[in-house]
Amino acid sequence: MQTIRGKTSSTASADGAEGARPGPGRDLAPLLAGAGTAVGGFGAVLALAGSDSPLRGPLTLFFLLAAPAAAIAAALRGLEPFGRTIAALAGSVVVDMLVAQGMLALHVWSVRGGIVAVTAISCVLLLLVLLRRPRGRTTTRQGV
Repeated sequence: MQTIRGKTSSTASADGAEGARPGPGRDLAPLLAGAGTAVGGFGAVLALAGSDSPLRGPLTLFFLLAAPAAAIAAALRGLEPFGRTIAALAGSVVVDMLVAQGMLALHVWSVRGGIVAVTAISCVLLLLVLLRRPRGRTTTRQGV
């Protein structure tokens, strides 16, 4: 009888960090996050300023989808990446629809008001996530 053993990864380092990849692609996620933030922020500024730029529509739509999605994704960090992405995008659409429906029901609809409301909800969600996360390991005293 022959024993078949699994091969170990040749990229694993001595300290066990198997996920670290050398090369130019390793810093791509923070770069894309920064670019997305800049694009979304620029779209919000264009919409709030009332600009007639042709980029106003697509960039504002990107902001309206990305801002709540980022806040919801931060709250769902226990899920797998694909599931978290789908849930965050669906939640983003729900937040946008609820803001629009609420503003229409109250007869206070405006583009600027909608952007401010979505921004406020996204900021509150991010703030709640930051407040919920533990600051670090704390030890409790037993018997005192």
